[in-house]
Amino acid sequence: MNFCSNCGVATTRRVPDGDNRPRDLCEGCGTIHYQNPKIIAGCVVLREQKVLLCRRAIEPRYGLWTLPAGFMENGETVAQAALRETWEEAGATPDLDQLYVVTSIPTISQVYMLYLAYLHDEHFASGPESLETRLFAMDEIPWDELAFHTVRDTLQCLKNDLVEGVFTLHTIDRDETPISARV
Repeated sequence: MNFCSNCGVATTRRVPDGDNRPRDLCEGCGTIHYQNPKIIAGCVVLREQKVLLCRRAIEPRYGLWTLPAGFMENGETVAQAALRETWEEAGATPDLDQLYVVTSIPTISQVYMLYLAYLHDEHFASGPESLETRLFAMDEIPWDELAFHTVRDTLQCLKNDLVEGVFTLHTIDRDETPISARV
């Protein structure tokens, strides 16, 4: 941040009194501009032992498969964001069950919060951000065509839980290189 969003004066980056990490501070009005991680909310949608995946129609990772998920908006609960993203990307209105996977990626300041959800009919369709949507049995998942490590991690949890017959909350800490920095 170069300029204060409150008064327009230039900001400096330093540790404010009583804090323990650098922040953008306005030298004019004294506002401390906090930057916090982005929350990505979505669903792991199941129907008869199959999982709903979307093939991305947008960058990053155009053409690869992902779970229906995206950035949480202001004024939403995590559950509302998960359902909205599932509707926008997959045209599906599943019933939410439990929070299923929480993945923290501090290197890119993101937290993924994915719910287990159940689709009671086969009404789903590609939204504007998806080239196609499809239900996959565990042995049909295109593992080499998954868009993100978080999707792979989540689907591996799902695969194991389906074998065990018990779904528990999974928490994953992942160190991720931003896509723009990958070769």
